Amino acid sequence: MAQLLVRTLGAAGMAVAGAAAVAGNCLFTVEPGRRAIKFKRFEGGIQSKVYPEGMHFFIPMIETPIVMDVRTRPRSVKTQTATKDLQNVNLTLRVLSKPDVTHLATIYQNYAMDYDERVLPSMVNEVLKGTVAQYNADQLLTQRDKVSLEIKQNLKDRLDNFHILLDDVSITHLNFSKDFSRAIEDKQVASQQAERAKFVVMKAEQERQASVIMAEGDSESAALVATAISKHGKGLVMMRKIETAKEVSSTLARSPNVTYLPGGGASGQGQNLLLNVRGK
Repeated sequence: MAQLLVRTLGAAGMAVAGAAAVAGNCLFTVEPGRRAIKFKRFEGGIQSKVYPEGMHFFIPMIETPIVMDVRTRPRSVKTQTATKDLQNVNLTLRVLSKPDVTHLATIYQNYAMDYDERVLPSMVNEVLKGTVAQYNADQLLTQRDKVSLEIKQNLKDRLDNFHILLDDVSITHLNFSKDFSRAIEDKQVASQQAERAKFVVMKAEQERQASVIMAEGDSESAALVATAISKHGKGLVMMRKIETAKEVSSTLARSPNVTYLPGGGASGQGQNLLLNVRGK
């Protein structure tokens, strides 16, 4: 009886282990940032149904799960092209893109797992050359944001046909030939010199106008003084002399090197002296 029970438990354990092994071989996991589709050998190949993140069931030998990365991928594409005024320019465009999850089956059937490697380089080059050819070289520098926006819109329209979603486009590198770059520098230097000369001329004009205004003010002041003297006598002149004498005497009084000697004589008609006495 005991032996029969042991054999029964052993058989049950082996059955459970076998079932677990079979179940393990019939499950697949879709990790975060990924989606899955199935390939069925006897039911039309690639299936359109998309499996989200998590664990899913499949039939070994009949179904094959295909897990694809659907996160945004960065990619830089370099190209050399010509502007509207026939200047050569080197551009580097950084593209952020991802697959349209609802069309994973079509993307895999047509372009396989490396869809971005197959599609983006040619599309980006074509759109870049077509867009840059509409602008002059100086416009690429002054209207960079506008050029980037137009490139993004044109590229988005083209990638929609391939079921690739475009998140962002930016021009990360832009340079011209050495001769054109030197011409731009020379133009900037000439512009700065012209602005400097313009400033010097304006400054001289302002100084001239200030001198004219000052001269006119002095002339009017002199005319007013002359009118006042002719009308009221020399009282104003005497007042100015007294004010000047007070300032001079105050200044001399504060100086330690000046000594005042009053004039002698009984009649008080002697001359007063101011001596400049300097210490050794």
